[in-house]
Amino acid sequence: MPKLKRISESTISRLSRYYRALVQLDKDNYETVSSKDLANLEHLTPAQVRKDLSFFGSFGTRGLGYPVRELKDKIARILGVDQEWNVALVGIGNIGSALVSYKEFARQGFKIKLLFDNDQRKIGSNHKGIVIRDVANLTRELKDNHIEIVVIAVPPQQAQAVCDDIVKADVKAILNFAPINLKVPKGVSLRNENMAMELEHLSFCLVNDHYCEQG
Repeated sequence: MPKLKRISESTISRLSRYYRALVQLDKDNYETVSSKDLANLEHLTPAQVRKDLSFFGSFGTRGLGYPVRELKDKIARILGVDQEWNVALVGIGNIGSALVSYKEFARQGFKIKLLFDNDQRKIGSNHKGIVIRDVANLTRELKDNHIEIVVIAVPPQQAQAVCDDIVKADVKAILNFAPINLKVPKGVSLRNENMAMELEHLSFCLVNDHYCEQG
């Protein structure tokens, strides 16, 4: 694979969309797909599809399209979902519990290995087959178990302290569900999932539909 330029977040997001479309096409026994068909599935332009893929090399054959399974497997490697990742989750409240139950994580190679909480009533109990550990031992446990990704699902007032302990464990990837902007040092990838903001976006579109693109 050629040396990559810095890739925008929007391109990475579209790669995830292409991957999911290709997974479904493969299940439906499609052998090839054109940039036009892939673009139509994701409400994009063929030029955008070709541009996104061109960052990562040459794909398909002009006039014949892309082999579905081959392109799916290549994008899986680019996204890193062709391998397993050790994941820990901090905060076993409503959101955390729902995330543990989400089976798609495991199918995509994200294996939740450790659970943490500060509630003494929960610590030591078994949740979905995983024993909940004391968040007081977070840094050491993350290091000892070679955790690569940590999901934060704690109240906002606790989130930065939890994040700091995660960084001390030399974890380089964090997904934050707490409704607060966290600070991380350079070299740590942080993604924020704010469901309240997503709902506010939808409510904006309901009252200002002329500003929102319809799917």
